[in-house]
Amino acid sequence: MSIYRRYFTKYKFPFTAAVSCVVFEALCDLLQPAVMARIIDEGVKRSQMGTVIRLGFLMMMITVLGAGFAITRSILASKVSQSFGADLRNEVFAKIIRFSEVSADRIESGSLITRMTNDTSQVVQFVNGLMRIFFKAPITFIGSIILAVMLSFKLSIILFIDVILISIFIILSMEMSYVRFAKVQYALDKVNGVVQEYLMGIRLVKAFGRFKDEKAKFEGAINDLAQKSVSSQLVIAYFSPLMSLTVNIGIAVILYIGSILFGLGEIEVGKVAAFIQYMTQILFSLIMITNVFNVFVRTKASVERINEVLDSEEDFKGSAKTLEFTSGELEFRNVTFAYPRGSGIPALKNVTFKIGKGKTLAVIGPTGSGKSTLAWLCLRFYDLQKGSITLNRRDIRAIDVYTLRENIAFAPQKSMLFTGTIRENIAWGNTSAAAGEIIRAARIAQAEEFIQKLPDQYESILGQGGVNLSGGQKQRISIARALLKKSPLLILDDCTSALDAVTEAKVRQGLKGLGDRQTVILITQRIGTAMLADKILVLENGEKVGEGTHQELLQSCKTYQEIYDSQIGGDLYG
Repeated sequence: MSIYRRYFTKYKFPFTAAVSCVVFEALCDLLQPAVMARIIDEGVKRSQMGTVIRLGFLMMMITVLGAGFAITRSILASKVSQSFGADLRNEVFAKIIRFSEVSADRIESGSLITRMTNDTSQVVQFVNGLMRIFFKAPITFIGSIILAVMLSFKLSIILFIDVILISIFIILSMEMSYVRFAKVQYALDKVNGVVQEYLMGIRLVKAFGRFKDEKAKFEGAINDLAQKSVSSQLVIAYFSPLMSLTVNIGIAVILYIGSILFGLGEIEVGKVAAFIQYMTQILFSLIMITNVFNVFVRTKASVERINEVLDSEEDFKGSAKTLEFTSGELEFRNVTFAYPRGSGIPALKNVTFKIGKGKTLAVIGPTGSGKSTLAWLCLRFYDLQKGSITLNRRDIRAIDVYTLRENIAFAPQKSMLFTGTIRENIAWGNTSAAAGEIIRAARIAQAEEFIQKLPDQYESILGQGGVNLSGGQKQRISIARALLKKSPLLILDDCTSALDAVTEAKVRQGLKGLGDRQTVILITQRIGTAMLADKILVLENGEKVGEGTHQELLQSCKTYQEIYDSQIGGDLYG
């Protein structure tokens, strides 16, 4: 469990102090039956009241001392385990932030939420228990056996038989539990995934009236979780009573044989009573040890899932980390790319093009032609299988990925806004922007008009994902956010699809006002948007089938002609 070793050095002192308190607390518990035996044999049996009072006071002091150790270790355990939990969650979240797209594709978001919450909580509980009771159980168990043997070797034979039987039960319980508890965690992943998917598509569910189907899907996931949870708990339900029965039978046998030995004068009453108390302590220790192993099995499954996150592939690194980009000149050279964990069919095949500083390139093509993939590769969400991409004449694989993305502004096809004010969302990529710059970006993106109509204007609060805005309003804020970043390269990935033709035309006109300060890649489905660019790239089935101006492509590219005929010829643009 590498995550425990990772944090042990940081919390070594309080952890050691807590464990020391547990050891002393266990020793206090072990001393009490021995003192009680002396009270019975030396005080009560011989009618020596002074001995009873003296040993009784000693027993009370041992109890108070044990309680003090217990309080101290509980405080230390709570502080250390919660600090450990906070550090672990921070590390997991920081790792998720650095995830490569391959890692993000491999582990679903619902599963990541489970690992950040349920799995980390399980680990925190284990750390807390480790410092509170997990060390106490084996110490009490071993100590009780040693002291019991010292009291009577003959009675200890029964004790050894009990311990062997219970050890077998514990081993069987662990072997049967591990697989079941791992399945419980993955079933919980599925439940979280269903809930998350419903919440993301709640409007679509309402529009299509699919409540019954979603409810059935959730019931299926929750029933699966219930069945797997019952299966894992049945192991405990079977073995815990068996262990209790074994120990209690042992106590009954000890009482019977102890009475025989007492009649023969081989043992005193106090020692029999102390032996039974040690046997009881062994019972509770074994139950505690069983619980420890059950928690350990669950925690082991959780740790493996957390380690899977921590060991996941991170974003790509490059050698150059402090570059000044003077332009957004971009070039693709024989680029071929297929998505990892996909069908293996290339999304882009041998694509080559170049766009100069301050120019606008429109990328157009049928659905599934690789237009958005081109944007992902510019941002280096994925790496190429073949070819190269250069920005400002430098291969992007030689650039630190965060430096690369600082020099690219991006407005995605699906607008994503965050909880906060409109001002904060626009300034998200440039937090130092002045108020005038924010207003200008909103004006170019045609967002100022509707923002001014809101009660709090730029200070209006947006819900999660911008749920209180329309699709077109979210797109305009997304465009304003990308513009405000003022990066050398601006990528607009079909981010005007929810805008009407008039508003989109105004946005295009505003983009022209940028002059040669930014190179723009305009991914679009609309011929009317593409035809105004300096150059148009036409993709089909991941291949470049045309490149040139609007007039050139009308003469030379069949795919472009078909798109033109379907839109302009069909009078879609008037």
